[in-house]
Amino acid sequence: MEKNKIVFFGTHSYDRHAFTDINEAKNYGFELIYHRSYLDINNADETHGAIAVCIFVNDRADRAVLEKLKENGVQLIALRCAGFNNVDLHAAKELGIRVVRVPAYSPHAIAEYVVALILTLNRKTHRAYTRTREGNFALHGLMGFDLYGRTAGIIGTGKIARVLIGILQGFGIKVIAYDVFEDKEYEKASGIKYVSLDELYAQSDIISLNCPLTADNRHLINKESIDKMKKGVMIINTGRGPLIDTKDLLAGLMSGQVGSAALDVYEEEHDYFYQDRSDHIITDDNLIRLMSLNNVLITSHQAFFTTEAMDNIVNTTLQNAQAFFAGNELVNEVKPQ
Repeated sequence: MEKNKIVFFGTHSYDRHAFTDINEAKNYGFELIYHRSYLDINNADETHGAIAVCIFVNDRADRAVLEKLKENGVQLIALRCAGFNNVDLHAAKELGIRVVRVPAYSPHAIAEYVVALILTLNRKTHRAYTRTREGNFALHGLMGFDLYGRTAGIIGTGKIARVLIGILQGFGIKVIAYDVFEDKEYEKASGIKYVSLDELYAQSDIISLNCPLTADNRHLINKESIDKMKKGVMIINTGRGPLIDTKDLLAGLMSGQVGSAALDVYEEEHDYFYQDRSDHIITDDNLIRLMSLNNVLITSHQAFFTTEAMDNIVNTTLQNAQAFFAGNELVNEVKPQ
């Protein structure tokens, strides 16, 4: 086994350039092997004798894949993202494979992107841009509303959410929040109010999902929760796709209960996001229906995608690997609950 070799899966040109440049500039000394394909059971053998494997959000590290990696001598899974729902942590622990992640690459990048989605959906700048390029300067269908005085419900109050809350408060938006672990000191200092989920649904004009995906909150947004929301609510998801039941969201959009939605993540994004599928027919019926609605904005899991975030992702990932190979404490290790 080669201790200085890291095999990457699900990479793109920007990943390869960023990791190669910083690896060389900061003398990490790793040999980096890149694969374009996502990690799954079919390519788990492509580890080339490495001890460390680096994956992203759409790679799959379930028990079967982890068992194959273990057979090949892999001892470390290095996630170059914050989320870890695509790794079977219990299986990893049983197999002796350690898992590390990048817990906070740029909360500003994602928080600012949420605001961009809110403004775009509300003022319909994406539609106006397309219209005016075709010589249509009419205003019908472009009516928005003042954000000032509205109420935003933020689900999850981690680092990203706290940056987002500060920006929203700058617009004069009242912020209420839900978190499994309420931080009363933060509540007092920030001026927000923690409420129950039902209260958040009932009071919010805008709902933003800023929580990790867990077994307990899968399909957090579903028919039952949508029925409790204000009619015409705006829903923003930059967390993980399975936080929303897509079929129930579509039903809410069609009925008008949900006024608009912006999705930077999608429940079944694995086969589409981070790829150019413009020459192929999209066969996902739910995705096709979402894309056909003019009150839905879908982007390609890009909220994190800033220069600063990429630098932090690369440096933290390589530092995690360096600490593992040196036998040092893994400060960003993820363990099963």
